[in-house]
Amino acid sequence: MTKKKTAAGKQPSETQSGPAPAGKDAAPEKNKEVEETPYEAVASICSVLVVGLFILTFLAQNFVIPSGSMEKTLLVGDHLVVDRITIAPPTWWMPLVRYREPRRGDVVVFIKPSPEPQLDSEGKPQYFFLVKRLIAVPGDRLRLNDGIVSINGVAQPLPKDGSNLPMDTVDREFLDDFPSIPPAMAPSGGATEAWSLDFPKYAKDGDLVVPQGMYFMMGDNRHNSLDSRYWGFVPRANIVGRPLFNYWSFITSEDQYEQTGLGNHLSSMLHIVTHFFSDTRWSRTFHVVR
Repeated sequence: MTKKKTAAGKQPSETQSGPAPAGKDAAPEKNKEVEETPYEAVASICSVLVVGLFILTFLAQNFVIPSGSMEKTLLVGDHLVVDRITIAPPTWWMPLVRYREPRRGDVVVFIKPSPEPQLDSEGKPQYFFLVKRLIAVPGDRLRLNDGIVSINGVAQPLPKDGSNLPMDTVDREFLDDFPSIPPAMAPSGGATEAWSLDFPKYAKDGDLVVPQGMYFMMGDNRHNSLDSRYWGFVPRANIVGRPLFNYWSFITSEDQYEQTGLGNHLSSMLHIVTHFFSDTRWSRTFHVVR
């Protein structure tokens, strides 16, 4: 962070052409209902599955919000339909699609540019999907002062449902006065080593200058977001798409998605089944993401 069954109907009378034959034996023959064969039923289901797979793979995809870094724009347990075409890097096999470049203020889904500390089961690096707000585009000069974001010297308003409330966090000063406090000095030590080493190349006169082909991302819940302040710029090629709407939202604890194992998955499924109606956030159904 789904089937169509065709039913045969009677032939419309308009399909018969020419004058009706005279006589009692000329009465129109009753149409016979055509029954669907097992082969046709399977073919119909397969065609729906193929179309659905194509849509989910290339056009849209569902994502689940696992953390509170975007509250209250997005909540833990929100399930999103994501447009994977409009702002994704253009492809040669879809020349008729209207593409556009990512813009400041877009909520975007992207692949985190730095791997997770833990390797996967096969010993390979893990790169997770994240959802953040695009704050600065190539060429922008970014600065945070007392938690206020300025782009090219102009203070930017907080997103409508964003949060900039003071919080008791060891990284409060680093988060509010970036880049005057470099990532290497983040009290929690949460900044990646690669970003800490590259950072000085982009810090100029108290601003962070976004290089070509790169984007700066932040969570709307700015004191509870591991974002570009900790791991740096997001390359254009890493941008997957933008969330369109929330098709289902279920009250979920933030640590739920960190639990692994078959037992935890079964317990989670049972909880959803037994609390589906009471814990579904019905007011967020089909909520448009802005």
